[in-house]
Amino acid sequence: MTDALLYGLAACGLIGLGLYGLIANPAPLRKILAFNIMGGGVFLFAGAIARRGAGAGFGGDPVPQALLITGIVVAFSATALAVALVLRLNAVAGDTSLAEPPPADDD
Repeated sequence: MTDALLYGLAACGLIGLGLYGLIANPAPLRKILAFNIMGGGVFLFAGAIARRGAGAGFGGDPVPQALLITGIVVAFSATALAVALVLRLNAVAGDTSLAEPPPADDD
């Protein structure tokens, strides 16, 4: 088993785990965490593809490395924005749930 294959399988596992977390968890903060796990899997997969080319004897290409670093920075800033929105939702609504409250019974 080569290193690139091992990294690719780990990336697929992280993507699957993050996708399951997005679908299964209704809490917004857990969805943000699951999305970050899935993003980490995508970054690992892209790194495995770039490593596979360098391992085959070709010269190291700096473009995938620059794209990965840029993607990590964008993902970090998007996470900070999402957490700030969840905190604001908690401050305004008093709850982080996005579900509609059940209708009140007027008996």
